[in-house]
Amino acid sequence: MKRKLPDRKAQAQRAALNALKRARRMAEKAGVTLSEWEGEFIDSVSGRLQTYGRAFGDPEKGAPGEALSALQTVKLKEIAAKAKGEKKGLERKPFRRRKDDD
Repeated sequence: MKRKLPDRKAQAQRAALNALKRARRMAEKAGVTLSEWEGEFIDSVSGRLQTYGRAFGDPEKGAPGEALSALQTVKLKEIAAKAKGEKKGLERKPFRRRKDDD
């Protein structure tokens, strides 16, 4: 009897939905209030995942087989970090020109 390979798109969809639910639960459990925008973000992305299987339409914004775009993934990580009580946002280094780039 042959085993069927798991559907990678369905796995990515389930993982993204679980991550969104986990972030919301962590925030509620920790007593952290999400901003109105963050709540809307979680709701709208969850809705698109359930309807379409992925939360973005432009294939250039995310990898094939992924359910969230790169920027959606970053925002979800920022919300999860806020729920955990870690420092706000991700550190971004300022762009510096090297001297040999002139």
